[in-house]
Amino acid sequence: MAPTTRPARAADRSHAVVIGAGLAGLTAARALADAYERVTVLDRDALPADPASRRGVPQSRQLHVLLARGAQALEELFPGFLEELLAAGATRADTQGEVHWYLDGHLLRPAPSGVISYGASRPRVEHHVRARVAALPGVTVREGVEVLGPVATPDRGRVTGVRVRPLARDTEEAGEETIPAGLVVDASGRASRVPVWLEELGYPRPRQTRVRADVVYVTRHFRREPHHIGGRSGVALVPFPGLPRGGAIVSERKDRFAVVLFGLLGEEPPADEAGMLAYAESLPGPDVAEVLRTAEPLNEPVRMRYPASVRHHYEKLDRHLGGLLVTGDALCSFNPTYGQGMTAAAQQAIVLRALLTRGRDADGLPRRFFRAAAKVVDTPWLLAAGGDLRFPEAEGRRGPADGLLDRYLTRYRAAASVDPVLGRTFLSVAHMLQPPARLMSPGHVLRVLRAARGAGGPVGTEP
Repeated sequence: MAPTTRPARAADRSHAVVIGAGLAGLTAARALADAYERVTVLDRDALPADPASRRGVPQSRQLHVLLARGAQALEELFPGFLEELLAAGATRADTQGEVHWYLDGHLLRPAPSGVISYGASRPRVEHHVRARVAALPGVTVREGVEVLGPVATPDRGRVTGVRVRPLARDTEEAGEETIPAGLVVDASGRASRVPVWLEELGYPRPRQTRVRADVVYVTRHFRREPHHIGGRSGVALVPFPGLPRGGAIVSERKDRFAVVLFGLLGEEPPADEAGMLAYAESLPGPDVAEVLRTAEPLNEPVRMRYPASVRHHYEKLDRHLGGLLVTGDALCSFNPTYGQGMTAAAQQAIVLRALLTRGRDADGLPRRFFRAAAKVVDTPWLLAAGGDLRFPEAEGRRGPADGLLDRYLTRYRAAASVDPVLGRTFLSVAHMLQPPARLMSPGHVLRVLRAARGAGGPVGTEP
């Protein structure tokens, strides 16, 4: 007798829960709002009424930039969002024409590229996204709530809700509550407890890939004057083997710079004025040091440490807990100096919305989502992990072809200081508009061979 196939179970679209009201959770809620009657977003923090840093997002006080692909994704999810962001004071810049990039110490040749990024603080971006999500019909954002764990069916085959507890000061008021849900999306960040929950319910933990670069970065804000950095919008000085130090300037508003200094693998930028200036003066370009020396500081420096990029391979699990998805940093967290987190989260939300639109098979959703989300993560992971693994001291798995690829890309970076087409492609890839393979197209290989002959040494070196 032929085996019978159990019919696909239709999804319960009455209620979905999102854990975490950061950008990943909010964009996931936007995707869910099109498919579910009600969506509840839960967060431990008291959420600020105005753009402000909060405890649950400690990196929100650091420099942020919205990459070109991330800007497109947020505009797709929230039509009119970019104009709204600009009206609130954010800046818009051509990343090659209005920003100085130093790659391996070489100044990327400036030229209009059409690769557009947006300068805005993380609290500003999150504030506008949260306002848009909270205004959606059927969406509720609950703050000051701790999620204790999932509720599952008796056979532990799928999630049916979550157990929560209000974080009230008066413990007598902090009673446990169960919130039923047909789908739970965990967007709680790097501290996600989903691997523990899976293990408790008899499922395997997802395999991890880690690349340890021990990044330490310090951000401070300054008043922006028209004469600073030649009137440009920003600067990026990328670390490279031999100089594991970097820095960046982003115009968060027309009158405000965010300046960051960072170091890898034991290099730690100081947080005092004299130390920060000396550190900036050791970088290949003069721009960051100029701002530190001449601009008026608006606040105190803030330091943060980021040990390793971590990718959780949910897509490789043989069994999935029905009704449970993971997104954002809970799925994959990247070295923050690459600025990819907000973009990757928004792209995952677009993937989720597309999957919910196509099918109503509840049991197959986790497998489909994790496979699709893995493809979204592949590009930023390749860029961030590959960039960190250029440093011999970085801990992580290297492939047999990595050395050859690194030698080519080293020549590419030098050649981009001469050939603006190479620079435009590099930035298009860095902003996730084109796949990394574009850097190695036959036409680009030929350009690298031609232009590398005319490229001088890094800025600040003798010819």
